[in-house]
Amino acid sequence: MGSGKSHLGRNLSKYLGLQFVDMDHYIEKRNHKTIPQIFTEEGESEFRKKERKALEELSEFTNIVIATGGGAPCFFDNIDLMNKTGKTIYLNIDPKILAERLLKSKTERPLIKGKSKTELIGFIDDTLKQRHSFYSQAQFQITHPDINLEEVRKMVSEI
Repeated sequence: MGSGKSHLGRNLSKYLGLQFVDMDHYIEKRNHKTIPQIFTEEGESEFRKKERKALEELSEFTNIVIATGGGAPCFFDNIDLMNKTGKTIYLNIDPKILAERLLKSKTERPLIKGKSKTELIGFIDDTLKQRHSFYSQAQFQITHPDINLEEVRKMVSEI
């Protein structure tokens, strides 16, 4: 959350002349509900199943940039599917930067609702530690938040 997946994905897709899909928006359209509604009404487990189905569908597309939700690589064998069908990038951004971005964000995020800045930094740090074994399987890693699109293009064209 807050790493810039959608922002970078959208800009990268324009730069490369490819279609962009935000997977959370895709899930919302397919289910006629917002992500927070799915979490509230059906629970995280059902959301993760919907997320997996969306990932399977999107994995069939070509010439596309996909921004997944932060939890997507961490369930089922999603990271394996992602690596097998595309090029994966982990936006490894400092938790303090992520917290600042999330506190300014107008997007409703069920997992962090009502947290103070200190609680949010702790939550982000814990979440990143729990997800590290999945995120570290990405083919590429970006550690500075202001990377330019040409650097990203060069990075992903190396494979």
